[in-house]
Amino acid sequence: METFYMDHSYTVKVDESFDFKLSKDTIASLDLIKTGENTFHLLKNGVSYHIKILDSNFNKGTYTISVNGSEHKASILTPLDELIEKMGFAVAGGKNVDSIAAPMPGLILDILVEEGQEVNEEDQLLILEAMKMENIITSPRDGVIKKISVSKGDAVDKKQLLIEFQ
Repeated sequence: METFYMDHSYTVKVDESFDFKLSKDTIASLDLIKTGENTFHLLKNGVSYHIKILDSNFNKGTYTISVNGSEHKASILTPLDELIEKMGFAVAGGKNVDSIAAPMPGLILDILVEEGQEVNEEDQLLILEAMKMENIITSPRDGVIKKISVSKGDAVDKKQLLIEFQ
């Protein structure tokens, strides 16, 4: 029997060609400054990078970014994503999800739905600012919003309940 363990690093795939393994410490030590709503400045080894997030799907961990004017597709696998993939479980098992919890600690910037509202899969539900980025949390399935457990401006902890479905 194979033993699985979770490390504390993220795999970033860029343009389906390059894989980067980044630890939490490496990410925390980046010289990265937020310069606008979806824009950042990164200084690495004396080289300046201007980064803009053009499109994002936080639930799927996919992003379209521009780095110094060149467009790239990036996907981020968390340690849990990698463990699920390694164990051979289906990642798309979210159709029966009845609630959404915060994937990481952050700040609720905006709530885009109301209780009782019908939503479709991929509809935008709320915006969570975490790790210096604005992340749009989208609906994992079609459904009706039963309860919204947070308010705009709330600080949330990882795994804190955000939204429940009927």
